[in-house]
Amino acid sequence: MAYTTAQLLAMSQKQLDDLFSSSPAGDIPNGEANGTAIIAPDTKFSPEIASLINTFGWQGKNFDAAHGTLTNRLLAFGVNAIVAQVYKATSWFDNKECIVLDYSKTSLSAEHIRDEIRLIGPARYLGLVYWDKDRLIHFSLEFPGS
Repeated sequence: MAYTTAQLLAMSQKQLDDLFSSSPAGDIPNGEANGTAIIAPDTKFSPEIASLINTFGWQGKNFDAAHGTLTNRLLAFGVNAIVAQVYKATSWFDNKECIVLDYSKTSLSAEHIRDEIRLIGPARYLGLVYWDKDRLIHFSLEFPGS
């Protein structure tokens, strides 16, 4: 099934967790992805929070699969900043394979952050954000034109 951003924002925490757990790692993506932070899932606030974050904070990620890196697109101007290493490894969530976005060796400002993503449909990934080992939020990535 192909999931839309609206569908993901309307899912409960358990539904998002189940979708992440049941999805394959997929290939390490390449190119520009539009991102959506999923905060307060399955509430009337989730779409509004996601919109505010997209406008004033985080817009997405630019992947370079050949080099195993990414940069985040930030702020209203889409500044590329905060680099991560990208590789496949075991998920902290369920011990299955995932794609890890590891900031521990590439960023002083995000050194405690680890993201994990899995493929949930064509050109669409669902992710988890960790601060150290504490799980924070879900997010989605969509690769337009893929």
